[in-house]
Amino acid sequence: MQTASGIADQVLLGIAQGLERNSEHPLAQAVRAYSIPQRVTALVITDFVSITGEGVRGQLGSETVRLGNQKLMAEAGNDLSATAAETELMRGEGATVLFVARGTSLLGLFAVSDPIKATTPAALEALRARGLRIVMVTGDSRRTEESIARKLNIKDVEADALSAHKGEIIKRLQDNGAVVAMVGDGVNDAPGLAAADVGIAMGTGTDVAIKSAGITLVKGALTGILRARALSQATMRNTRQNLVLAFVYNAIGIQSAAGALYPVFGLLLSP
Repeated sequence: MQTASGIADQVLLGIAQGLERNSEHPLAQAVRAYSIPQRVTALVITDFVSITGEGVRGQLGSETVRLGNQKLMAEAGNDLSATAAETELMRGEGATVLFVARGTSLLGLFAVSDPIKATTPAALEALRARGLRIVMVTGDSRRTEESIARKLNIKDVEADALSAHKGEIIKRLQDNGAVVAMVGDGVNDAPGLAAADVGIAMGTGTDVAIKSAGITLVKGALTGILRARALSQATMRNTRQNLVLAFVYNAIGIQSAAGALYPVFGLLLSP
């Protein structure tokens, strides 16, 4: 967390906690998790609005307060030039930067980073070994996501993707002949999860993401994709085996019921 000149930590945290208390976004959970131990009283925010892919907005008395990304701040006329160097440094380290503003005044920012799970690199390598192409699609800045992509050896990155854009990316991949499985956990992922051939939600994610997906990974680890894929392949293999056996059984049974075996073997099945 970093505050602007003359802004007390308690003010920034109080506004941030008041804004994020009504949001189910994973980044909101991170802000709340940081703010609560500081023993800060959340300020009462009215007229709460969640802006998909940008952040949240509300009223603190007669003033409008916002918490979100650079796009949200730019649209509101907030000048971020004073924090540009620090912001780029944070993004280069893989952090997502959230700004907090009151009116046109920037109050401070939060740098939120999601540690890469220890199982993730091995899970991605296993998926590649099975012939799958990995594409990272995110609403975060390209600088942040390129930093994470390098750590995970991901070559294809689609950054600054809003909710509708994610659906368009999936449609483009499908039009090029790909069968697409999308993994997501946020509100912004819901349209993409619904559009994908296979939508996979994280059990630790939002309710709307889970409802939009066909599969939910309860533990929220990418290793679950490998298990789900293996289970799906085994299910289809079993289905095909059953179909072949049913065809053979019926081919023999119908002939027997028609009396084909009766002249030679005296066998006759009732239809």
